[in-house]
Amino acid sequence: MINRILTHDQIQHITKRIAYQIYETNVDEEEIVVAGINGGGESFAKKIIAVLKKITEAKIILCKVDMDKKNPLKSGVSTSLSEEEYKNKSIVLVDDVLNSGTTLIYGTHHFLKTPIKQLKTAVLVNRNHKKYPIKADFKGISLSTSLSEHIKVDFEPKNNAVYLE
Repeated sequence: MINRILTHDQIQHITKRIAYQIYETNVDEEEIVVAGINGGGESFAKKIIAVLKKITEAKIILCKVDMDKKNPLKSGVSTSLSEEEYKNKSIVLVDDVLNSGTTLIYGTHHFLKTPIKQLKTAVLVNRNHKKYPIKADFKGISLSTSLSEHIKVDFEPKNNAVYLE
């Protein structure tokens, strides 16, 4: 059974709210790095960036974060920006769903190897099944789900949706 839990309009509203929260947290920053984890995190990061560019004069930089989500320890984490490009900057690490916390914790670990101003996390859906001590600083919706249920996020043009399967 598939249930739609977020519609396109709701996702647009959540994206705007999270972008404003990020702006408020970084109001004095000249540059903000928005780092999207490959797949849905990168898509969500691009949506957040589109809103941020409308509401702040700060330079907004997209950083793509790549890892094998099933085994990030083996694959390691790589980014489209060099360490020098995000050193001493404010970073927001973005993913679509916070499930076990694996991708966020490994992404966080990667950025913490370099001196940065601050690191915040943003997710569209927080599932509350974390196995690591990581939290979302900015979240769209929190769901208490069973481990057998699956969250599917579709970022189709003009038809974004989140489903519980």
